[in-house]
Amino acid sequence: MEAELARLEEKVCQLARLCTDLRVENRNFRQQLLVVEQENHRLKQKLEGAGARVAAILAKIPEENQ
Repeated sequence: MEAELARLEEKVCQLARLCTDLRVENRNFRQQLLVVEQENHRLKQKLEGAGARVAAILAKIPEENQ
């Protein structure tokens, strides 16, 4: 009975450590996700600005009459 309780206690301790490790990992992933989302937003804005500049340049080019 003592051995069974000791094994159970060890398994509970392992589970608690695993939960702690997963919480830390999850927090790190959330921070990484936030950074990536911010970078994605910045790049979208940059792309929209470039698209607007290209559209403005194209609007200035006269159309060819064929």
